[in-house]
Amino acid sequence: MGTDTPEHVFFVDDEPKVRLVVRKTLERAGMNVTCFSSADECLTHLDGERCDLLITDVKMPGKDGIELLTTVKTLQPWLPVIAVTGFGDVPMAVKALKAGAADFIEKPLDRDAFLETVRSVAEQSAVQGALLEHSLTRTEMKILYHILEGKNNREIADVLHRSPRTVEVHRRHLMQKLNASNVVELLRRAADMRLFDFADMPKGEEPKS
Repeated sequence: MGTDTPEHVFFVDDEPKVRLVVRKTLERAGMNVTCFSSADECLTHLDGERCDLLITDVKMPGKDGIELLTTVKTLQPWLPVIAVTGFGDVPMAVKALKAGAADFIEKPLDRDAFLETVRSVAEQSAVQGALLEHSLTRTEMKILYHILEGKNNREIADVLHRSPRTVEVHRRHLMQKLNASNVVELLRRAADMRLFDFADMPKGEEPKS
């Protein structure tokens, strides 16, 4: 699948007919889609399921799309979000962009314009992920690989012939760049952003840096 097509899209809208139309449109374009009727339902699944792109209506009962967007940007700041607003609702569109939306789409949805926006945002996200990968130093990439293997700082230091303190400094910088507060989040970021091809990497082989 190309870089301009997200593998799994979450779509949030309280209107069943809209969810059905959007799901069919995206699936025909080769994407996997999971639909939700509320922001809370989406957040419940977002924690444990893969999501490459989130599309949410802004005006919904209960927690609205702006609140969902704000929460998502706190939990997964790297995840691209597209906001769906009413036609001509410029203030709401501006509010969504200020909250971190990558783009916005106006209702009623036009199929071609909708798909163009989805692919454009997905492509921009892929480019940003690639830039982040290149911003990691050779040593940080090696340390990340060894963390994926389950090694602690002392074990990594022995392999790289560095002091544990030096490894800790690089590890801290690595976690800051990937916006991770613990090892679990670090591994999740690496997987979500495809920094390594885990399935194809032979055991014991270091990734190219």
